[in-house]
Amino acid sequence: MDTFTQILELDEDEENHDFSQPMVWEYFEQAEKTFGDMDDALKQRDLNTLSGLGHFLKGSSAALGLSRVQDSCEKIQHLGHRLDGSRQLSDDEALAKITKMVKRVRIQYGEAQKWLKDFYGEVAL
Repeated sequence: MDTFTQILELDEDEENHDFSQPMVWEYFEQAEKTFGDMDDALKQRDLNTLSGLGHFLKGSSAALGLSRVQDSCEKIQHLGHRLDGSRQLSDDEALAKITKMVKRVRIQYGEAQKWLKDFYGEVAL
């Protein structure tokens, strides 16, 4: 909440959220595109791309203070490098774990999206 509260402080109009709401909506668009790109990379078994996409979504999630999404994306980033903690993984192991993490992060993202849309008075999809 600390990060999100700091973003809200940048709104000139507290009722219209002229700064924060467009920022959040842009995040939604980026996240949806990133999830589609992750699906494509999973089909192609492209661990390097998956790592990069995890890194990208981790950063934009952190910017809004979405720590659960951020943490899961960081795991995807590391798994894309075939690392699970200090353990080296095979491609198949890494892809299996990333597949599970993508499902988990989609759920976490959906929860965050619902909360943010409720906050801004929008109906969640």
